[in-house]
Amino acid sequence: MKHALKVTLFLVALFLAAQVIGLVITSKYVNVEETVATGELSWKPLPSIAGVGIERPDISPEKSFLYILGAIIIGTLLILALIKWGRINLWKLWFVVAVVLCLHVAFSAFMTANISIILALVLGGLKVYRPNIYVHNFTELFIYSGLAVIFVPVMNLFAAFALMVLLSFYDMYAVWKSKHMINMAKFQTKSGVFAGVLMPYKLKAAKKVKGKKVKKIKTAILGGGDIGFPLIFAGVVFKSVGLYNALIIPFFAAAALLILLLLGKKDRFYPAMPFISAGCFVGYLVIVLASLI
Repeated sequence: MKHALKVTLFLVALFLAAQVIGLVITSKYVNVEETVATGELSWKPLPSIAGVGIERPDISPEKSFLYILGAIIIGTLLILALIKWGRINLWKLWFVVAVVLCLHVAFSAFMTANISIILALVLGGLKVYRPNIYVHNFTELFIYSGLAVIFVPVMNLFAAFALMVLLSFYDMYAVWKSKHMINMAKFQTKSGVFAGVLMPYKLKAAKKVKGKKVKKIKTAILGGGDIGFPLIFAGVVFKSVGLYNALIIPFFAAAALLILLLLGKKDRFYPAMPFISAGCFVGYLVIVLASLI
């Protein structure tokens, strides 16, 4: 077992919660009235920031996975450059901007844009510059919802499947071959700013320590990509089968993650995407088979 059972179950529970919350928030952005009137799925616009609207990328659904892969590659190269130069402050600034944007999009599903941006700024600032385990994991439950709301409307099933397959191969290469994913995870942990959920083995001790001493506490982590991309896949499926049917996928993805953590060995790094992708695909197959009964 890679982690203690209690820690493992906590990570899986956070993963599952982020998936369910993400699907619910994505569904909130469906323009029901226009969808009923036209017979085609229509989406509400993204919220604005200081009067400036946020726009979804203008790309064809069939090629959307290439756009996302390109963004991942560019982002990875930038992070690796920051690692080489030791520019932790630049990484924190970049990270807080992304966090605030995604939280703003997610929170706007339930409140006005003005209140949403204030809440996003407060939580984003605390997450990056005054971090604690509770704010960190709470925000992680909503950040990927914002990404899903942005990208799900511009993707189709082909792009969703292609993205998951390619990311699975990339994850295996990045962890087992080049190992740059491990270096990125260590850099984020050192900076105190990590994209993904965290669970210290000793929660009480984690509350008391600050700054660099935090890294001395053994901590289980699950990367943000392992949460965000299966949510996007489930969101694309949601467009075809509806919310309740799409909710099947997170449970299969969570089961696959649980199997990985139970079978994994301590102090070893594993690419989670191949396992989570397999769980997503099995979940989709169950939905298809159920529709035929």
